[in-house]
Amino acid sequence: MTFSVASQPDPAFESWLETQLRHSATAMLSSISPVSVVKHRPGFGQTVRPIVGAIVASPVLADYNPDPDYFFHWFRDSAVVIDALRLLYAEGRIGDEALQHLRDFIRFSLDLNRLDGRAAAAVEDRSACVAPELLQYLREDHDLATAFGDLVAAETRVNPDGTLDVCRWNRPQHDGAPLRALALLRWSAGGHLDAALLAEASELIRFDIDFTLRRWREPSYDIWEEELGHHYYTLRVSAAALAEGAAWLDGLGDAAQAQAQRCREESRAVLRLLDDYWVDERDERSVDRDATRGYYRSRALADGQPSPKALDIAVILSAIHSLGDEAAHGPADLRMQATLARLDALFDAAYPINHGRDAGRGAAMGRYAGDVYYSGGAYYFSTLGAAEFCFRAAAAMGGDARHWLDCGDAYLATVRAYTPAGGDLSEQFDQRSGAQTSAKQLAWSHAAFISCVSARHIAAGACLAPRGR
Repeated sequence: MTFSVASQPDPAFESWLETQLRHSATAMLSSISPVSVVKHRPGFGQTVRPIVGAIVASPVLADYNPDPDYFFHWFRDSAVVIDALRLLYAEGRIGDEALQHLRDFIRFSLDLNRLDGRAAAAVEDRSACVAPELLQYLREDHDLATAFGDLVAAETRVNPDGTLDVCRWNRPQHDGAPLRALALLRWSAGGHLDAALLAEASELIRFDIDFTLRRWREPSYDIWEEELGHHYYTLRVSAAALAEGAAWLDGLGDAAQAQAQRCREESRAVLRLLDDYWVDERDERSVDRDATRGYYRSRALADGQPSPKALDIAVILSAIHSLGDEAAHGPADLRMQATLARLDALFDAAYPINHGRDAGRGAAMGRYAGDVYYSGGAYYFSTLGAAEFCFRAAAAMGGDARHWLDCGDAYLATVRAYTPAGGDLSEQFDQRSGAQTSAKQLAWSHAAFISCVSARHIAAGACLAPRGR
């Protein structure tokens, strides 16, 4: 990661950050409880009317013409959004409406736990309303029938009207529950919830912790919903949820101590497993834990085969979504920093928009080598995730704080270069032209900007704070 940085703050850059933050806050809120938007999927005979508490990945209606249909409540995306909402509330950028959004989200989520795909699968000739050319995308009865009990939380996504998704999709996915637990644990720790809301949050936290305890050892699909196996991202957020869950359970008294101890033990087991995801550049089979010239591989596939997606930005995202106190597997981990350096070099070389870029700009970051989804290019939340990682490292690294703060600003400068004047953020920006592609107004993109700027404020404080000997 090499670039030139400005020695003095740029007022125009600071002004842009504040303007974009306000826009991203407003845009993200449009994905929460979008009850005024009705989604028609005539090919599946569906009319979806969202209910309060649902959070759609994108409120902009599309039907792969050419943008993808993201009018679903993804468990992962919604957890990221509800955590960014917490930051807006804590920083006074949104008032008590945030608490109502949280209450609605919790109730919506608890109601989902009562869904039962067995009843939906038993409907006679449910394919009759599906267009013939779309039958290949209709979920099979036996798969739909597995969606009940805690496996509803492994569904990847549901409709924002609180019904099960009937499309074929890669399931199960086990990152949603631990991410949701982490978000709610942070909300609960903030001291802003009344007794009734805290009780509802506690019910959902317990559910998500129990799910994580039961399911973390089982294979699931990765963060991109593409390959079945054991994935660094899912394991890392699971470890964090169990560790924070243990501390939370400790505060509930003697009756919860056995569960708290089990959470601690399982969290440590996950982290020990992740130690073995380190790959030394000199030997793909090496697990030398002291090496820094290598990277954390993103996955171990269920079939035991190697994956070309081993080097994946999801590893970096796991570090900023987990936010644990331990150094290992976080932004202060030298091996994690080496992983970011490898990813930076990968996308710097692969994407034409990174070639000959202006001084002071970092690389536009994608997901993994050879990505072919839409433009197969840079993602806003990937580039923002790299920036936030740097800011988190700045807050943790002491003497290296200025370097990491500059690194984060360089990635943010690239986001600025490819953000239109109006502030809208799609999912991707093209690796050749920089034009926005894929889903418009992606809630995760806006949430990533919010959390990135929040981390920057923390990092700036760390840089300016006097340090003792």
